[in-house]
Amino acid sequence: QVSLVESGGGSSQSGGSLRLSCLASGSSIKDYCMGWFRQVPGKERDRVAVADTSGSPYYSDSVNGRFALSRDNAKNTIYLQMDGLKPEDTAVYFCVADKKICAMNDVRDLGVESWHYWGQGTQVTVSS
Repeated sequence: QVSLVESGGGSSQSGGSLRLSCLASGSSIKDYCMGWFRQVPGKERDRVAVADTSGSPYYSDSVNGRFALSRDNAKNTIYLQMDGLKPEDTAVYFCVADKKICAMNDVRDLGVESWHYWGQGTQVTVSS
């Protein structure tokens, strides 16, 4: 069982940067795949960046080269560094974690329904 709490959301102008944090409690994240999804009102949640237990990150095409996912197992925290922000990055960002399904599948194949643990979300707003 793991609980996730995001922080670091806020507002930025286009081209700016923000860093999201996700603090996990209840279990060590070293055994969990972790990642970030985002959602715009009225649309489905989209994968932003995910990483398996080795820490190798995978990014959606829309953020590749601008965002960077990292994890600090000692602090039980993952981060999403977002640079070169665009108005289309505006969304609620969710931290996710999974252990069971991720252990049997490539993390890149995990859809929204596969991630067992979700944070409450943090709003990111980018203005032009």
